[in-house]
Amino acid sequence: MRAPTVADLAVGLTTSIGTLPHADPRAAVDFVLRVHPRLPALPQLPNRSLLERRLPQAAWGIDGVSVQPDGSITIDHAHLDIDAPYRDPSFSGAPFVTLHAFLDALADHSGPAKFQLTGPVTLGVALSSAGIEPRAAFALSATVVQSRARALLRLVAQRAPGVAPLVFLDEPSLLACLEPNFPIDADDALDLVSSVLATLEHGAITGLRCSPRGGMTTTVDWPLVLQTGPAVLAVPVQTHPSLVAASASIAEFLENGGWLAWGAVPTEGPVGSTAGLLWRQLSGVWCELVQGGCEVSRLRLQALVTPSGGLGRHSVEQAEEMLELVDDLARRLYDQATGLRLSVGA
Repeated sequence: MRAPTVADLAVGLTTSIGTLPHADPRAAVDFVLRVHPRLPALPQLPNRSLLERRLPQAAWGIDGVSVQPDGSITIDHAHLDIDAPYRDPSFSGAPFVTLHAFLDALADHSGPAKFQLTGPVTLGVALSSAGIEPRAAFALSATVVQSRARALLRLVAQRAPGVAPLVFLDEPSLLACLEPNFPIDADDALDLVSSVLATLEHGAITGLRCSPRGGMTTTVDWPLVLQTGPAVLAVPVQTHPSLVAASASIAEFLENGGWLAWGAVPTEGPVGSTAGLLWRQLSGVWCELVQGGCEVSRLRLQALVTPSGGLGRHSVEQAEEMLELVDDLARRLYDQATGLRLSVGA
């Protein structure tokens, strides 16, 4: 069976990122199927359970690691085995209730759908901070995330065989790998992420999201991030100075068929009720990237639109309003991309 590729995506698709404010899994799944049906996204529902946050989901099922109801993790060194596979390959634990509701709804779905996994660097940092010696923490993290990636691909293929999964690794900690006190070398951190992306390539379109928590930091080393080899890279618009500085790397990524998932609607601070200002900001970033060597057609044709982060801290009504802005931006993007195709006879 053919592995999904970016050819399974379409210009102007929208999707969401991570958390939603709902407490009921079925309501959250119905919501994503309604607001972005062409690329529905697996919701995470911290208002249902704190176990649905990034790190509790990542640490669940590891021998010697206990996940507490508040989402914190504790280590039992006597039962820690860095070579043991994790104990929940069917995602049957409490952090994955919404995943199963999502897969139930996608049983007859045909087309792409978005999933996410916490990456090995971010999990390794958490395990190290919880008290595991750094070398052991990252070795354990690599084993667990690789196993979980393969298990997710199997589960999606079994439960929703018509779905072309787009799986994002969520790796905010990768941004700190060049700092002097980071627990492993930057090259080792990049290798950890690249290895998981390579595993996912066998059954998914690979994505990488390294946005800082809150999405407010504007400095990101995009050339470093791109060394990991994702097919789709999530890029918050508010990081535009770093994006423009990395124009050559972004241009090469696009020329090689990569796609950008533009986090074009901020999830922190005032947004406004119309998409006009957001569209001008996005267009401004594109203009600067074109001046830096990117092809305008690729920027429009190889693009998704998303919020800049999760919407779990908002009300359901606010989340819907923000996703309506995402949809408005995507329609404008589609209109421009269609015009570009017509102008070149594609």
